[in-house]
Amino acid sequence: MLDKIFNRSKVLEKSLDATWLRNEAISQNIANVDTPGYKKKTVAFEEYLSQALDKNSIKGFRTDKRHIPIGGGNVDDIGLKVSENNRQLNMRLDGNNVDIDSEMADLAKNTIRYNVLTQSLNAGYRKLKSVISEGRR
Repeated sequence: MLDKIFNRSKVLEKSLDATWLRNEAISQNIANVDTPGYKKKTVAFEEYLSQALDKNSIKGFRTDKRHIPIGGGNVDDIGLKVSENNRQLNMRLDGNNVDIDSEMADLAKNTIRYNVLTQSLNAGYRKLKSVISEGRR
């Protein structure tokens, strides 16, 4: 039971790390909106998280850390990576593909996501604290 509680906590903590990194990437995009040739930075996390949490996938057993992982992974193994988004067409003639309106919308959405994750993590810790304090009585 405690394993489920702490695994949920790990997922929330990793999600908080991803939203923090995404906030930094969006802030860089906004700061470089007028820089010629600048390419938009993005953070891909949700698809890696869903792969790691997929219960239907077959997970291989690794006998050595140098082996390639097969199937669903562990939440701790999810890497956070910032990449350049070259898929979008250039927004302007100078090669910059940052759209300030979509970046501001992404920043607002990411801020809301961060606040919800923080509140959820705090609520889980409050419940655990309540269970511990009520168990003493």
